[in-house]
Amino acid sequence: MGILDGKTVLVAGVTLDTSIGFHVARIAQAEGATVVVSNFGRAMSLTARVIKKLDPVPPLLEVDVTNPDHLAGLADQLGQHVDHLDGLVHSLAFANPETALGGKFLTTPWADVATAVQVSAYSLASLTMACKPLFGANPSVVGLTFDATVAWPVYDWMGVSKAALESTSRYLARYLGPEGVRVNLVAAGPLETLAKRAIGGAEEFNDVWARQAPLGWDPKDIEPTARAVCALLSDWFPKTTGEMVHVDGGVHAMGA
Repeated sequence: MGILDGKTVLVAGVTLDTSIGFHVARIAQAEGATVVVSNFGRAMSLTARVIKKLDPVPPLLEVDVTNPDHLAGLADQLGQHVDHLDGLVHSLAFANPETALGGKFLTTPWADVATAVQVSAYSLASLTMACKPLFGANPSVVGLTFDATVAWPVYDWMGVSKAALESTSRYLARYLGPEGVRVNLVAAGPLETLAKRAIGGAEEFNDVWARQAPLGWDPKDIEPTARAVCALLSDWFPKTTGEMVHVDGGVHAMGA
């Protein structure tokens, strides 16, 4: 019997088998959960191929978090596959790598900033509220961040968006807590995902973690991060909300 036995979970943002969302889905299934995944647009074909590696192959929904119609219809879409939802995983982020990342912070146009904030932060609230009609008893919402309490090189407006995500999670915890909804984040160290590869100069993060992680850090090993997400989805943290759990080898706690 796994820690997610009998639970139903939506993992939003599965593209490749190097994505955190994919490994969350894989481990959640191994721990007994019924999993549904989502993506949108051209990435849907990639997702459709990669989820064939999961057993069973989960239903794939198209959900563009910037599309009000998609959000409005999400509960009905989910209802075609599950009768309730115990967990939601927000594995979504986007900032234009040409204008909003890689050291271009001072010249990024507002339109690109707005997109980054909407997709990477506001969507935690909009997606949660879209799923809320299907929430069962004591559901858990888990998002993914890269600790935004400091300014990182080249992370730029994604760093700002992650700071907004972290604040959004706390406000959701405040407003939804009385209804039994837990909202938490996992702050991972740098991982070799599609998102990281899009950031010019992001290899600098690997140098920092190689020097400063007391537990060591393998940027290709996504399992520790995915395990933490699944733990927060489970009933083992019944009174934990508004929290940010670091899975970064300990770098966040170290000085220079």
